[in-house]
Parts: sequence; C-alpha cells; structure tokens
Amino acid sequence: MKESYLQGLDEFVCATYSDYVKISSLEGYRMPEMVAVGRDGNFSRLPTERMRICYQSDPAGLLETLKAGLTDVEYSFSFAVIPVFERVRNLFRRRTFRKLLPVVLSHAGETTESAGEKLAVAPKFWKKIVKGKLYPEKNTLLALALVCRLTAEDTNALLDVRGFTLRQDSLRDVVISYLIEQKLFNEEMRDRCLSEYKIENLPIARQNA
Repeated sequence: MKESYLQGLDEFVCATYSDYVKISSLEGYRMPEMVAVGRDGNFSRLPTERMRICYQSDPAGLLETLKAGLTDVEYSFSFAVIPVFERVRNLFRRRTFRKLLPVVLSHAGETTESAGEKLAVAPKFWKKIVKGKLYPEKNTLLALALVCRLTAEDTNALLDVRGFTLRQDSLRDVVISYLIEQKLFNEEMRDRCLSEYKIENLPIARQNA
C-alpha cells in the first residue's frame, strides 16, 4: 500500500496540476463539457479547472499514465549573470534578493553560509549570489526552500523578488508546493516524492556526493 504522504501528493497533483494540453492528451482522458445551460436558458462557460485530472472518472489511472511518460526537462542552471546596469540599480533598491535572502534564512534558523552547504552549487558561485553579483535561477530557489525548510510565505517572497512564481501548470512546481505546504522536509520522504514525479535536476547537496 502506498504511503499516506505519497497518496496525498497524488491527490494534490490531480486537484492542482493544470497543464491542460498535456492532461488532455493522456490516453483515456475524456474532455468534459465546458458549457452549462442555466434554468433561464442562458449558456455559461464552466471554469477551466474542470479539465483537471481529479474530475475524470479514473483519476488514478490517468495519473499513472502521466507518470509513465515523465522526464525532468526543467531549466537546471543554478545562476544567471546580472547585467552591470541592474547591479547598479540594485544598490538603491529597498527590496532586492541580496537584502531579502539573509532575512528569510534567519526565519528558518539558517545563515547564507549554512544554506550554501546544503546546495549543490559551487561555493564561488554561491558567494556571488549572496553578494548580489549573480542571480539564482528558479531551480536553485526551489532547492533552497526544501533544504532550509522555508515557509510558503518566505518561499514566495524569494521567488517574487526574482520575478518567479509557483505555477500550477508546472508539475515540478506543484510537487514542491505540496512539500512546502505539508512541511514534508524529511530527506527520505522528500526524495521519494521528487522521485515519484521524476524531478531530478534540483541542486540539492547529497551526503555521499
């Protein structure tokens, strides 16, 4: 029998994941009626959420079909170079990633040094990220949230200052949203969830690496 946290993840994905192009192309998927007729005879369009897997007659079967075709194709670089003009502008901004990072990490009892040790990012690049000379890419921020056990609020704050969001049409983002919301930070359980959905490109440091 599947562990309850994995079962919970499956249910969360079925109810949340919204890449409707991918979902509707699954074998066995039945396109739902998207128009309803009211008592007054007027037509109304139903919300696109009706296309999610949880509304299908066999959500478990469709989810297994989805999993069978998964590969991790998400952008996996750890950092991006900041243009010189933007680095100058950041000196005068009140809210920047460099200023927000230590504040967010302190909420989780972490420092920039301890956080860097938990990421599979070369120390020289992590130091430049901390000093505001490089920007972390989204995969790095998601890994940071998991290894430092950040709250949803702090995770969203870091993503927002970089211009990112947790997207419901990204399976990676949906799985990580579940882990953060459920505070599922135990390494073994976390890695089981990531493996279940073939999420392999997060720069998380491994003990035996």
